Amino acid sequence: MPEAGFAATQSDSRTTEEAEPRPAAVTFLTTEHFALQGARASTIAESDGRANLFLAAVSGGLVALGLVATASSLGAAFYAFGLVLLPTLAFVGLVNFGRTLQSSIEDTEYARRIALLRGYYLEHAPEIAPYAVKAPSAERLLMQRVPGDGWQGYRTVAGMVAVVTAVLAGSTASLAAILVFAHSLAAAVISGAVVAVPSLVAMIRHQDLAWERAAAEPLRAGSA
Repeated sequence: MPEAGFAATQSDSRTTEEAEPRPAAVTFLTTEHFALQGARASTIAESDGRANLFLAAVSGGLVALGLVATASSLGAAFYAFGLVLLPTLAFVGLVNFGRTLQSSIEDTEYARRIALLRGYYLEHAPEIAPYAVKAPSAERLLMQRVPGDGWQGYRTVAGMVAVVTAVLAGSTASLAAILVFAHSLAAAVISGAVVAVPSLVAMIRHQDLAWERAAAEPLRAGSA
């Protein structure tokens, strides 16, 4: 009997040791968690920086366009400068739209990987479960915009950049129509709307599809 009790004690001890995570694993997971948090902060900072830089470029360009309009009395120099400036700003906006969208998707991927680590913490330290917020995957994606309501796409950084970019593209078309149709206001308004509205719809639709693909793609453990 004493030998049987000693054997059972040893078996329980081994089981407990096997259930507890190794110190190396704990160190790795906490380091990984910290690195992912830093990566998330980097993506957010990049998106904010790109949006601020784009808006500053648009503001400066429009001020310069106004000065040229005043100096040339809306002459040929104004139209020439506008037809160079506005398409350039629209291109910069399109590039920033693409990158801010990529950054937001990367941020969500980092958040999903952090959720995996949290699952490990809760599995090996169940006593902290009452103090940790838990939500189903579908609910987490809903909070992170995947999917969201129809207007949520316009509230993102990429959506804001898309709106400004579409306005710049429409303004370029309006300026060109004014020259082609002998300063016709109707032609300018119609041309601007025909270019701006489809451009905005296309960018927002592209954003929605990108989010849907990112949400549907399974997260592979150990992926870089």
